[in-house]
Amino acid sequence: MTRARITAPVFEIGLKGYAWGADAVRLAVAADGLAEALGISIVFNPQTVDIPAVAAATSRILVFAQHMDPVAPGRGVGAVLAEALRDAGAVGTLLNHSEKPVTLGAMARTIARAQDVGLFTLVFADSPAEAAALAHLGPDIILAEPPELIATGVSAGNVMAGFVSETVAAVKAVDPEILVMSGAGVNGPEDVERMIRLGLDGTGSSSGILKAADPVAAMRAMLEAEARAWAATH
Repeated sequence: MTRARITAPVFEIGLKGYAWGADAVRLAVAADGLAEALGISIVFNPQTVDIPAVAAATSRILVFAQHMDPVAPGRGVGAVLAEALRDAGAVGTLLNHSEKPVTLGAMARTIARAQDVGLFTLVFADSPAEAAALAHLGPDIILAEPPELIATGVSAGNVMAGFVSETVAAVKAVDPEILVMSGAGVNGPEDVERMIRLGLDGTGSSSGILKAADPVAAMRAMLEAEARAWAATH
């Protein structure tokens, strides 16, 4: 199914299990206004049950599911169906996060199912080599992050610049249209700006935003830093 591409810069806000219900909708509405004002493609992934409410309350953010399964309509108790996500208001799905890993075969089938129904895919990789392998499956975005840095507050941009540059080169060598992101340990605007200056198409944060005393203020500071860094480098 043909659909528009996601444009850089991209910022992924991973709610995981930190926020749900009314809190998720409030953060989504704030993100929606910032996406419009700053010209950033915000990938916002709430709990699956919150997708309809978040989608109904927003118009600019890209509402992604946190996971999807490679099942077709019919049997599959407990599986997350592509058509159900689309009809609930999602425009894409995450795949293979370190907290929800899937096999390469399952990922290939899931990406194909997502493409069949017009959903974007953002897939996670834990190394430049894995990112290059996943690029052959045709996802829209690859977000590479060392698992050991997730939720630590230590940014890959700080201590693993080589990881980031190798990943960008590896993915773009396969398909220059795939957007490349990295996000582990992004805890503040300085981390965001450093990531963008390393040549990434975007970055993101979960605990850095959701565990902040003021999540909206933390989100705004990071998004403004991304907009500044992108304008300075493009």
